[in-house]
Amino acid sequence: MTDANAQIQETVSGNDVVLFMKGTSQMPQCGFSSKVAGVLNYMGVAYKDVNVLEDDGVRQGIKEFSDWPTIPQLYVKGEFVGGCDIITEMTLSGELDTLLEENGVSFDKDAANTIREHNS
Repeated sequence: MTDANAQIQETVSGNDVVLFMKGTSQMPQCGFSSKVAGVLNYMGVAYKDVNVLEDDGVRQGIKEFSDWPTIPQLYVKGEFVGGCDIITEMTLSGELDTLLEENGVSFDKDAANTIREHNS
């Protein structure tokens, strides 16, 4: 296991929700990362943000770790959930709410409903 792989595994295992992204939760540096962070922030989800731009080993390693070619990548309770398009679809369908609820992750249900109302 590479150092980056071990670091990724430790981060994913040690946090309920992790977003590997370009930039940070407060200062995303790409539109896709901004969209996912914006959803999580608006819904009040507590999550660990990992700026892949700070470490090329992590930037490449996360793609191998998940076998997913793009960033951002969201993990909930150690499981890879998806990237921007998947998270967007799950948010609009209510699947993200269900996933968070089933895993005991708190979030603002009213905020999630507001997102859906404004995108219907």
